[in-house]
Amino acid sequence: MSKVAIAAIDLGKHTFHLHAQDDRGHELYRKKFNRVTLMQHLANLEPCTIVMEACGGAHFMAQEAAKLGHTARLIAPHLVRPYVKSNKNDFADAEAICEAATRPAMRFVPVKTQAQQVLAMLNSTRDSFIKDRTATVNRIHAALLEVGVSLAPGFKSINALPELLEASSISEPYKKNLMRLYRHFKHVEEEIKSLDKDVECQAAEDDLATRLMTLPCVGPITSTVLAAELGDGKQFKCGRGYAASIGLVPKQHSTGGKSVLLGISKRGDRNQRRLLVQCARVYLIQLERQKGALADWVRRLLASGHHSNLVVCALANKLARIAWAIAAHHTEFDAGPAAMNA
Repeated sequence: MSKVAIAAIDLGKHTFHLHAQDDRGHELYRKKFNRVTLMQHLANLEPCTIVMEACGGAHFMAQEAAKLGHTARLIAPHLVRPYVKSNKNDFADAEAICEAATRPAMRFVPVKTQAQQVLAMLNSTRDSFIKDRTATVNRIHAALLEVGVSLAPGFKSINALPELLEASSISEPYKKNLMRLYRHFKHVEEEIKSLDKDVECQAAEDDLATRLMTLPCVGPITSTVLAAELGDGKQFKCGRGYAASIGLVPKQHSTGGKSVLLGISKRGDRNQRRLLVQCARVYLIQLERQKGALADWVRRLLASGHHSNLVVCALANKLARIAWAIAAHHTEFDAGPAAMNA
């Protein structure tokens, strides 16, 4: 049998389907494994390229394949779909992954390290608790409205709920359920505060996150999210490639030699884009205190009559490019001599 040059794995929770090809693209075999037998099979294979879709469990499998001497590569699922030849099944998906990986212009997802996975999980857990807190507050407001009580917006009025209930004539069973929601709200709020401290500690310990915090208006949350997703930045040829991957460049609709640029494309990771836009908005609010070439560039945009929202998006794009340069070239942000002399 010819040597396996590339093997694609369609990942599952308990079963895994493998499609192997030689260096000419000919199919050698296809097999179904469970998790244990798959790892045994990969250990017996000579070093080759192992390709998977970037889905749940993919980063762990890629790390394990790399430990066995293989070259692990991940592909975004939407880039694999065009290569599925016929009806969808697990072996057809594995073959499509193999076919997509052999395309010379294919874009691959970088494999996360365990440190990056920690940062990603920490931030995703915090985001889920924040959503849970907002949902709980909305439930409390809705329940109170049903008995004719209208609270002021914000968390301050929720914190005063026990005193309000004690002085009200609401029935005891209703008060009991409202207090149950109140205790859940306080529990989630404490967890968020604890997670905020954990994020700050992780940001201080992570080299890339620390360097990203030299960017103006970038704090522990944004820096850890970018550090988890950006890595060393080598998956992008330039800063524009990274900005485009998170949807901060104009959408194009060009033809016949005529270039038509629209608003930002809003593609890719919404969370990274949201955080960078928030950082840019804070930068504009604090523009009077900002110095250096970046601040002068922002002032020129505003002076030329551009809407503040457009300037925010342009600045978020600029911050994304600078973040890529910090990651790819192992540097820190330098505001320039004007800022140093201020």
